Amino acid sequence: MPPWFVVGFGAGIAAWFVIAGPRGWQAFLCVSLALVLIGLAIGQERSGRALAWFAFAAASGCALVWARSAWVASPRLDRPQVVQFTATVSAVDHLPARETVRLLLKSGTPGLPPTVRVSLDEDKFPAGIAPGAVVDLRARLAPPPPMALPGTYDFARDAWFKGIGAVGKTLGPVTVTKAAQPHGLDRVRDRLRRHIMDRLPGNDAGIAIAMATGDQNAVDQEDADAMRRSGLTHLLSVSGLHIAAVVAFAMFLTLKLLALSEWLALRFNLVLVAAAAGAMAGIGYTLLTGAQVPTVRSCVAALLVLAGIALGREAISIRLIATGALVVLIFRPEALAGPSFQMSFAAVTAIVAFHSAPWARWLLERREEGLLQRIGRSLLGVIATGVAVECALIPIALFHFHRAGLYGVAANILAIPLTTFLVMPLEAGALILDGIGLGRPLWFLCGLAIKTLLALAHVVGSARGAIAMMPSMPGWSYALLAAGGLWICLWTTRARRLGLLPIAVGAAGALAAPAPDLLITGDGRHLAIADAGEVYILRDRAGDYIRSLLAEASGYDGDPSAIDAQSTSDCTYDACLTTIHRNGSAWHLLATRSATRIDWSAITQACASADIVISDRRLPKACVPRWLKLDAASLKQTGGLAITLADVPRIATVSERVGNHPWASRPKLSSTSHSRPRVRSRTDQ
Repeated sequence: MPPWFVVGFGAGIAAWFVIAGPRGWQAFLCVSLALVLIGLAIGQERSGRALAWFAFAAASGCALVWARSAWVASPRLDRPQVVQFTATVSAVDHLPARETVRLLLKSGTPGLPPTVRVSLDEDKFPAGIAPGAVVDLRARLAPPPPMALPGTYDFARDAWFKGIGAVGKTLGPVTVTKAAQPHGLDRVRDRLRRHIMDRLPGNDAGIAIAMATGDQNAVDQEDADAMRRSGLTHLLSVSGLHIAAVVAFAMFLTLKLLALSEWLALRFNLVLVAAAAGAMAGIGYTLLTGAQVPTVRSCVAALLVLAGIALGREAISIRLIATGALVVLIFRPEALAGPSFQMSFAAVTAIVAFHSAPWARWLLERREEGLLQRIGRSLLGVIATGVAVECALIPIALFHFHRAGLYGVAANILAIPLTTFLVMPLEAGALILDGIGLGRPLWFLCGLAIKTLLALAHVVGSARGAIAMMPSMPGWSYALLAAGGLWICLWTTRARRLGLLPIAVGAAGALAAPAPDLLITGDGRHLAIADAGEVYILRDRAGDYIRSLLAEASGYDGDPSAIDAQSTSDCTYDACLTTIHRNGSAWHLLATRSATRIDWSAITQACASADIVISDRRLPKACVPRWLKLDAASLKQTGGLAITLADVPRIATVSERVGNHPWASRPKLSSTSHSRPRVRSRTDQ
């Protein structure tokens, strides 16, 4: 039962993110506390105690994240502006792959938020900038950008919990008024980053830096995409695999070196001493890599395993994972909403649950048999474990990223041993031997191992059918999949089979969810139309980020085409007219794409003949389409939209997803707005 307390705690946190606003949160707390009283009223029955503790955990989780959201509250910029200001540098992030540097600044300038993040080109980065430096700069700042489309990454939410009130880019040079040099762990990380970049070429150095310091900013974008498509992204995030390797290496080295002394071996429990050394190595590596959520979770788990070894108890269990999750959620409850937390805990829970199943233990346990049989049984264990992990991760990847790698099991069978037994030991050995000037041979071998890893990622990621795409997954489907997976993993009796029911219903709901026919970003500048298996975008010169965002949200694995190439479109420099055919109906769409003034009579006539009008400017009141008008005024209220043109059209908006959470930047759609859907009869089409 104790792991279910942690599940209830997480469910309360999740409920706070899902429920729209304070009234809903209050209602959730009241219902949860009422269930606590009902559970206590049942008496000493196990079911009553379970209900009471689960409901109490849910109420605690909801209350905790609500309190934390208020605790971290910080002023935000209300509108874009160009500002000259002086600030103190809090953190420096180098992004070599993008040739950019990001600065986290503490500003005391009146009218500005206390914490601001700006970026500047790497070739304009002056010397003397490190945490503690004081800089004077001119920058264009804006509020943290909201979720671009329903169901996509919510930067505003993350910025809220980090206290970032504005983001932007520098204009002109940055003047250092008080120089500083990296110190402490920042200095170690910076020296490691520079040292590795001196020893390895660009692409290889990015992977090595990610494994040594946890900083993935140096990884080339093409390599990062290949790692994601092949299911190997977890190798770049310092988590269980890396912590386990560091702890095991430290324990092994300590134990072997101390065992060379007969005096020590006879007087001390060297296993305990080695466990202590492994614990210190794990904690040091966690701090060095920035103490990210997967790293902290893995470090806590490793410490519990070491404690179990010291006590002579079985340490690797579901309770260990639950304890690690509880520790993370108590200090950073907002981590639950991110894919990193969900994927890391889902993977390790699936591994432990699989190996704790009686049939899996019987199948994989060691026995007296020939060499080939032992190798085959070990290989079967690796494959079966990989399948279990992939089954746990695929729904999470589809929900958050709209894509999932299907060949991850095969890729990981080769990549994990390559990383654990070659890349990481060679990199560690090279760093150690560099102290006496003998590390170059190991750097050469490490580079070859990384090249092999990247080649594997590119081959698997580019294979036909390597990626499964899903444009949108309903929240209730994802919740059922998560609940079913937890039920199967946490129960050890036949009752675990009941978890297949919510998984089946959730999967059916996800597969049956219709793909959006039209996507519009919150600024009205970009839209995507899904038609006959292709995706067409309004502005062909849209950046890579927007193109990939629209493609993934449409469930399209490729580069979108320009709307001009669509056979049903008629475009000029200023606007586009296109027709979308769905279920025997024709929807006429008008979208502007320039700032050029359009004649009043022309725009009003065009609006009258269109069903949907989209513009990043404010359109005149006389512009009245037959169904939906989305101009600057209405988009300010709705944010990005995903529209499904079925028999009963459906509209999903960012404002509905965000609700009244603290980081919401737009009010809800007014009932008197022209953009409120008015469904007309399609019998005349």
